[in-house]
Amino acid sequence: MMRKMLLPLVALVLAAAPALAQQQTIAEKAQVCATCHGEKGVPVDRAYPIIWGQHQGYLYLQLRDFKSGARKNEFMSAVVADLSRDDMMALAEYFSKLPWPDLRQKSASDADTAIADRANTSIGCTGCHLGQYQGDATVPRLAGQSHDYLLAQMKTFRERIRGNNPGMTDLMKATPGAAFAPMANFLAGH
Repeated sequence: MMRKMLLPLVALVLAAAPALAQQQTIAEKAQVCATCHGEKGVPVDRAYPIIWGQHQGYLYLQLRDFKSGARKNEFMSAVVADLSRDDMMALAEYFSKLPWPDLRQKSASDADTAIADRANTSIGCTGCHLGQYQGDATVPRLAGQSHDYLLAQMKTFRERIRGNNPGMTDLMKATPGAAFAPMANFLAGH
């Protein structure tokens, strides 16, 4: 329901994207992002990622990949189409300096935690995402990210829909699909 209500708003933002790319300040350009990612960092739809407080390197790479088409999303591709490399770097820096919002997601059950721990032992999530799943530099923070977004990304990697990180595709293919929801519960509430 929320997505259907957002589509007209997103269409307006996309239509304005070329003009917005000409604005003077990064704060003004960041207002376009708030349409979906939220004014206070809480996305308007749980299917959208938190970008406030996410790592600068990771944010830049995702913007770059949306622009090049390596990561596919028709809305994001249109929003970044007219952004320069410098704009994308500045936006990534801007959002990385904002505080990570609390979505108030509940902690995972003991059963889900056990499944997530087994998956981490099997595929080594913390090898890249580090202890407490905080990530660093070009590796995203997963702890506290939206459950819906986490679950969707695991599936898009597994199904090779999201192709901008082949290593994650391989890891998600090596993970039982039944572990995805428990892993998303664990990470969201972590």
